[in-house]
Amino acid sequence: MLKLIKLEWKKNNIFKYIRNAVITTAIIIFFIVIMAGELETGDTVQIYGKSMLTTATELFVHMAYIVFTGVMLAVFIVGAYEKKTMNLMFSYPINRKRILLSEMAAVWIFNYIAMVVSKLLIYVVLILTRSFTGISMTGISFGELSFWLNVLLSSAAMVSVSYISLPIGLKMKSSKATIVSSVVIVCFTQGNIGSATLVNNIPFFVVLFVIAIVSVYLSICNVETKDLL
Repeated sequence: MLKLIKLEWKKNNIFKYIRNAVITTAIIIFFIVIMAGELETGDTVQIYGKSMLTTATELFVHMAYIVFTGVMLAVFIVGAYEKKTMNLMFSYPINRKRILLSEMAAVWIFNYIAMVVSKLLIYVVLILTRSFTGISMTGISFGELSFWLNVLLSSAAMVSVSYISLPIGLKMKSSKATIVSSVVIVCFTQGNIGSATLVNNIPFFVVLFVIAIVSVYLSICNVETKDLL
């Protein structure tokens, strides 16, 4: 499986996505630091039970990488069906489900690591610049287990939720549908109507995680017998 994952990264030029992830993180850091500079010294505003900067960091990173994951799923899997390159992959003496799972894993691993690293880099920059901004770093403590659990688990949940867009793209035979679906997921999971929001709603994300698992199953079930798209 690891060899297949590495093959997918090489085939799809993973360095291009690394570059895009770096650019994305740099842009988010820029806006977060600007936001920090606009707050009053010692500001400890709370949003959704967290400090404003912590909430903003999670919001921007989650939005970016849910779409990022959708784009990679569109290229790695749906696009392979559209361009008929999946025919070549399925001609190998390897189980089709294993091939699809390796593609999904290649996308998941990359975006999970990228999301975690992105969050940590932003938090490090905020800590290094707090002498200039004077903003309280409430909720950002690298020495607390709860901090690491939040970073690791929330990142895993957000990347996994992105997979809901995969069967939609496969069903519609469209990479664009996959990407649009990921944007809809962003609006649904990260948006708010007035004071109502689903952010930090654990039961809701548990349901979405289950739906994501079902989506993965629907994407690979019967792949051994059904015709290619």
